[in-house]
Amino acid sequence: MTVAKIMEISAASPDSFEAAVQVGIERASKTIKNITGAWVQDQKVDVENGKIVRYRVNMKVSFVLA
Repeated sequence: MTVAKIMEISAASPDSFEAAVQVGIERASKTIKNITGAWVQDQKVDVENGKIVRYRVNMKVSFVLA
């Protein structure tokens, strides 16, 4: 039997929402082992002078407990 845990994280990128998700997963993988998936809960952009400067995501990352 396996047990999984879910952790909520936020990440940002100046390039895209997809890049923000990748940044979040890569960073989480440095301290969290056995990540099995992620659910993007929210997306948001930061705007300055009428232009998008940052893409932000809030996501729930699931991982299996050893």
